[in-house]
Amino acid sequence: GTTPVNIHGKPILSKTGGWIAALFIFGNEMAERMAYFGLSVNMVAFMFYVMHRPFESSSNAVNNFLGISQASSVLGGFLADAYLGRYWTIAIFTTMYLVGLIGITLGASLKMFVPDQSNCDQLSLLLGSCQPAKSWQMLYLYTVLYITGFGAAGIRPCVSSFGADQFDEKSKDYKTHLDRFFNFFYLSVTLGAIIAFTLVVYVQMEHGWGMAFGTLAIAMAISNALFFAGTPLYRHRLPGGSPLTRVAQVLVAAFRKRNAAFTSSEFIGLYEVPGSKSAINGSRKIAHSNDFIWLDKAALQLKEDGMEPSPWKLCTVTQVEEVKILIRLIPIPACTVMLSLVLTEYLTLSVQQAYTLNTHIQHLKLPVTCMPVFPGLSIFLILSLYYSVFVPITRRITGNPHGASQLQRVGIGLAVSIISVAWAGLFENYRRHYAIEHGFQFNFLSQMPDLTAYWLLIQYCLIGIAEVFCIVGLLEFLYEEAPDAMKSIGSAYAALAGGLGCFAATILNNIVKAATRNSDGNSWLSQNINTGRFDCLYWLLTLLSLLNFCVFLWSAHRYKYR
Repeated sequence: GTTPVNIHGKPILSKTGGWIAALFIFGNEMAERMAYFGLSVNMVAFMFYVMHRPFESSSNAVNNFLGISQASSVLGGFLADAYLGRYWTIAIFTTMYLVGLIGITLGASLKMFVPDQSNCDQLSLLLGSCQPAKSWQMLYLYTVLYITGFGAAGIRPCVSSFGADQFDEKSKDYKTHLDRFFNFFYLSVTLGAIIAFTLVVYVQMEHGWGMAFGTLAIAMAISNALFFAGTPLYRHRLPGGSPLTRVAQVLVAAFRKRNAAFTSSEFIGLYEVPGSKSAINGSRKIAHSNDFIWLDKAALQLKEDGMEPSPWKLCTVTQVEEVKILIRLIPIPACTVMLSLVLTEYLTLSVQQAYTLNTHIQHLKLPVTCMPVFPGLSIFLILSLYYSVFVPITRRITGNPHGASQLQRVGIGLAVSIISVAWAGLFENYRRHYAIEHGFQFNFLSQMPDLTAYWLLIQYCLIGIAEVFCIVGLLEFLYEEAPDAMKSIGSAYAALAGGLGCFAATILNNIVKAATRNSDGNSWLSQNINTGRFDCLYWLLTLLSLLNFCVFLWSAHRYKYR
């Protein structure tokens, strides 16, 4: 069931897979991430400056878009594992992604899709007196934006798993190849982000919004062509049927037999099909474990079950163990929701901070929207030095041939994220007091010439280091630990955690604004950053991150690798 096949479902007869096949997959992921980050960094500004939406609602709309596109990744993982396989799921949703990007490009290029821009200067924008977008214009924008989001949702849980499928499990170097694959995979993610934060921002400034979004569409079209060109080289795994149906069958069967006792005279044993093969396509048999004993009731074979029992009354041990594995995995990605929340806050809060600071490097002035490129550069540097510096040092400490285990890497990432957000609180406190002392309290869109934005690089670089350790470790952990026929669902856990982090950021912002609003209408998150208290929000994030880290340590200590 786990034997790789070609695109027609036939046994592989020629050399396929390996690093050459993985390169085509890296290209697709790089373009997808370039589009994703290009939208995330530019769409807030597009809604504010072009569609004349308030900054607060623009930020929340983009946060919700990012959240939905990640949280709905479970749908893509389900379709891949159940019916389509990873290749066809990527093929369908990457085409949908391209259609959405073309729609966004048309919306930014044609005047009929945007409100009138005449008599709308910076003061008018701040006062909210510019002509707002019509309801149908916003409906069109949200429609094409969410088509793009659902395209990303279908691709995200499949690409990393499909790339890992290209390596032979029977090879003696399989573990090494897999470890390096996930590092290079995240390197392609980082390159996509760097291009989005530099080239796309440059195109937008020089040639307008239509060309900027058009650049993303062209990159996606090229990557789609490359992905399809690699089709003869790919190794495939057969879909194993609906994983959600199998999970539901286990839960229903366990509930039906909740009162049956293992010591009953009617008890025959725990049910499993005979022979060496599993009853589930694409899955090996899984040995029984002693966790979640109540789920074993689903495999409790009684005399009344007969010779051909319904799967809604009796499940195999392997099917029950699949559900147990999915439950055991939940706490680890759940602990990364906090990191995603911090990253989401950085995308908006740090950009607002940068607007008040000097972004010049000698005679070169960097656009504020380029600032998020620095976490990407730090990730690129860390991944480049990972095997030459980090692995040899940590190998001596841990004795692990890969330097650190997957959960240790996730823990390192979460710990570094705490330092990053604590530094962000310290610097924002200093920046705010500096603005008040030097007369910038009510002039929050003017740059303070003597205070450089490059103090923000410390928090950016630290969060980049946190991201590379945490997310790469998590992706590898979920791929290796997930059941054979649920690899895409396992990878979707990481994307779901990212989506929940985006939603959590929106919810947290709304709670903070409501709880801290004073009689003047100001709150910690006032549009005027100099009268707000972003530093207090960063301290709150530091406390929440610290509590989250303690929960992770407890969960990781209890977890037993398969």
